[in-house]
Amino acid sequence: MILLDEKFFLRYNEAITIPKHNTMYLGVDVGSITTKAVATDEKDRILAKVYLRNSGRPLEAIKESIRLIKGQLGNNLKVRGIGTTGSARHLAAYLLGADVVKNEITAHAVAVVDLLPEVRTIIEIGGQDSKIIILQQGVVVDFAMNTICAAGTGSFLDQQAARLGISVEDFGQMALQAEKGARIAGRCTVFAETDMIHKQQIGFQTDEIIAGLCNSLVKNYLNDVGRGKDLFPPVVFQGGVAANPGIRKAFEEELELTLVVPSHFEVMGALGAAKLARRACPSSTHFKGFGIASSACFTRSTECAKCGNSCEVIELVVEEEVIACWGDRCGKFGEALSRHKR
Repeated sequence: MILLDEKFFLRYNEAITIPKHNTMYLGVDVGSITTKAVATDEKDRILAKVYLRNSGRPLEAIKESIRLIKGQLGNNLKVRGIGTTGSARHLAAYLLGADVVKNEITAHAVAVVDLLPEVRTIIEIGGQDSKIIILQQGVVVDFAMNTICAAGTGSFLDQQAARLGISVEDFGQMALQAEKGARIAGRCTVFAETDMIHKQQIGFQTDEIIAGLCNSLVKNYLNDVGRGKDLFPPVVFQGGVAANPGIRKAFEEELELTLVVPSHFEVMGALGAAKLARRACPSSTHFKGFGIASSACFTRSTECAKCGNSCEVIELVVEEEVIACWGDRCGKFGEALSRHKR
């Protein structure tokens, strides 16, 4: 077992007393399952944070996250910059008026490097995707994301917890109770569920099955996302699944090292987006204000028949006005909208 210096952990997870402040930067990370948002001060300290499920309605989740941030911090708030990331980062950027739009790899790396310059590996597992980021001297030199199967992600754990009749919050603790995990086929969600049912039928206990599922998820991650990559310490584990102690234990046993779990592990993508917004230092932010949380908005799609591409164009409508559109390969729709707003 490779152990890191105790001061290392104290420095990384140091509790900070946040002063009252009305000037901030916002970061919003909109993923496939959850939306995360943070407000930070000039020193990148988190003033408020939000973690909520999208429930298939990303626009409503984005608005709710902004409303909740404002609810935590009160009135008279001055936003100096806002960044967005995640699979729906462009949707969030159009709706909120982002100053910076970055991919998840960049955002997650930036969130860690400033706090922990020594980091060599970042493991991030979210709702439906997982990624690995390899760094050297604070610079991303390699990365990978899961491709097709979601067997090594949070949604898979949610599904199996529901099938076993336990809460996902109790899932990880039950895994720790097992002396030994059952062998579960984890290369595919269908095979894993079939194997779990078989293990139940031949007499394995629930905690053994759960521990086996955690081990299976970790092996699947390392064989898929981590294939061909050297995972050198310090290794940071972040994303919503980092809350699961069973998964943490399985990773540490498989890698034979101790993982570093940040204090704000669940919102690191949003924190990275806020940091990038601060670095951009716009003279005036494009943020549309907290009032956007109460606005009527929706998206609609139409197929353009002006050429053989037959592009599916998406329009974002806020208060009965089209404020953005995308999906057209020629760019004519976006150009027309820009001319209209001049």
